[in-house]
Amino acid sequence: MDNIMGKLRNLDAYPKINEDFYSRTLSGGVITLVSSVVMFLLFFSELRLYLHAVTETKLIVDTSRGETLRINFDVTFPALPCSILSLDAMDISGEQHLDVIEKPLQRHGGRLEHNETYCGSCYGSESSDDECCNSCEEVREAYRKKGWALSNPDLIDQCKREGFLQRIKDEEGEGCNVYGFLEVNKVAGNFHFAPGKSFQQSGVHVHDLLAFQKDSFNLSHHINRLAFGEYFPGVVNPLDRAHWTQETPSGMYQYFIKVVPTVYTDVSGNTIQSNQFSVTEHFRTGDVGRLQSLPGVFFFYDLSPIKVTFTEEHVSFLHFLTNVCAIVGGVFTVSGILDSFIYHGSEGYQEEDGTWKIQLIVVLLPHALVLFEYFPVNGSPKTIYSREDPLLNEIPLGVQQKDYALDLVIDED
Repeated sequence: MDNIMGKLRNLDAYPKINEDFYSRTLSGGVITLVSSVVMFLLFFSELRLYLHAVTETKLIVDTSRGETLRINFDVTFPALPCSILSLDAMDISGEQHLDVIEKPLQRHGGRLEHNETYCGSCYGSESSDDECCNSCEEVREAYRKKGWALSNPDLIDQCKREGFLQRIKDEEGEGCNVYGFLEVNKVAGNFHFAPGKSFQQSGVHVHDLLAFQKDSFNLSHHINRLAFGEYFPGVVNPLDRAHWTQETPSGMYQYFIKVVPTVYTDVSGNTIQSNQFSVTEHFRTGDVGRLQSLPGVFFFYDLSPIKVTFTEEHVSFLHFLTNVCAIVGGVFTVSGILDSFIYHGSEGYQEEDGTWKIQLIVVLLPHALVLFEYFPVNGSPKTIYSREDPLLNEIPLGVQQKDYALDLVIDED
């Protein structure tokens, strides 16, 4: 049994030293204090990372098909009334959503009596003989479907009785706040806010601006919110709280958006399918009525083929324990090396017999050039060196090797 205990004792990698052989120094105390503070700060930082979830980011190819894209918007036009503003959306697949803003319709100027029947004319734009246009808005809608422009509303009985032009003048200086969402195909496309009814004419998308009898439209706008998809933690929408003030009579303000599909998974495993986007801006001036310079705010978007995935996860306890051991062991080792250099690398001192004693830490490397320099009391510095191992055979001095240090006793003679 004693033999087994003796063998186990020989395996001890941490031999103990009697306290009588300890030599405590001021530099060692300072290094111990500094290293303890460093270890505490590093441990606290590692503990904070362990207690909080970390987010892992990956880039993959987007292979999804047949999905839709939800566009959430909240835009304010401080100088453009809602009655003349329209919102259209279209994509490269040919699908269009025209004038999707819901507006209350004023029926027949409020002139119909109880039980009175009325069927207003559509002025040649009706799709069937029994179709009626009982308001100015219905006449404008029928004209839009036909691809016609309403040049003079005063020639339309419904618009004249409702005071369409007078209402436009009364609304001068009013603003409009448009908010909601669009559900579009997940392909490249655009949506835009522009004055006037929109329609197709010879395969070209145009807006009827003649009905308003105005030469300019103030399209200054403030984007309160614009997002492609649901909100998820950490998302940044670059157009939120964006503002633009129009300084020219007319023009087209364009936003070119690159949408990046994004999947966010929290620590509970809940997944959010959303999108991020980047944007550039451009303003183009021009004449009212031309397509190339149609007054409006346009958002052109395109889809990125790369999908970004964010996954929240906690650091494992074994990983945390490994990092803590690395912190404690690394700081302890580095501080020990620093203390040894300071303790053993002190300057030499002169003995009573006139000799100099120099204590140095020596690292023996094969074929290394090792230099020792000492300063005698009188005379210039002298250097002794060794080029080849063994080092001790090459130095013509009384040398004693002791605990990884060399005590060199040098006689000036």
